[in-house]
Amino acid sequence: MELLMVVAVLLVVIPSLYIYTASVVSMRFPKLENKSICLLIAHPDDEAMFFAPTVLALARPETGNHVKILCLSSGDADGLGETRKKELAKSGVVLGLRSTNDVFVVEKPEFRDSMTTTWDAGKISDLLSSAFAPHLSRSKDASSPPTASIDVLITFDAGGVSSHPNHISLYHGAKEFVSALVAGKPGWASPVDLYTLTTVPIVRKYSAFLDILPTLLSWAFGADKKDKKHPGGLVFLNGLAGHGSFTTAWKAMTTAHKSQMVWFRYGWITLSRYMYINDLRLEKIKRK
Repeated sequence: MELLMVVAVLLVVIPSLYIYTASVVSMRFPKLENKSICLLIAHPDDEAMFFAPTVLALARPETGNHVKILCLSSGDADGLGETRKKELAKSGVVLGLRSTNDVFVVEKPEFRDSMTTTWDAGKISDLLSSAFAPHLSRSKDASSPPTASIDVLITFDAGGVSSHPNHISLYHGAKEFVSALVAGKPGWASPVDLYTLTTVPIVRKYSAFLDILPTLLSWAFGADKKDKKHPGGLVFLNGLAGHGSFTTAWKAMTTAHKSQMVWFRYGWITLSRYMYINDLRLEKIKRK
């Protein structure tokens, strides 16, 4: 009987502590405001399965941000490309994007959806340049500042969260793009901040919102906090219920990405910490 009482108390106390902490983090931790932001993903459903807390936080109207999603494949490995493109657009709106016009899907043979294919980083960089810095190849004047049509680029880190080679390719392509922006322009900072989603060990990956303590400790001891305009680390925590919370992320998967909701996906969207917690790091880019 006593054990049952302890369990019952923990079932109330732990979620309550998480909800309180999430509210504190949203008010006091570094945030991005009035930015043009691109989320770079590899497949439709990446935005919901991995980046939902980030999109929900950054797309809130009061932030003044304009968030767009650029997906480099339609996820056509099973012949569902057209269906998945529509699902991505619907999911984006559920997560807070202004309209389906803020979702872009690229379909090129060099970016084929595959668990065994690594995409060429140079080709990803070229695509990003054509989309956000079309003048780049013509800008040779070292005295003029580098420019781009976005302020922030967000994608996977070197681990790709799930070690998927397409995810990891985005990391390398994004770094090459940001590096190219300042190539041959000594003294100028990049006009685009690159943030990447932290890959965590498998035990943490499936600990749902219980991963909050390791996440906050990692941010406290690992993120650079000196530059207020360009935070070295960002933490986004979904609430557990209500609009703009875990339930919204769940809705984005279950009602938008219906073609992907096989049985094991329910385990992911319930237990994955990425449905509740995102921590991003600002990448330090080496000049070419």
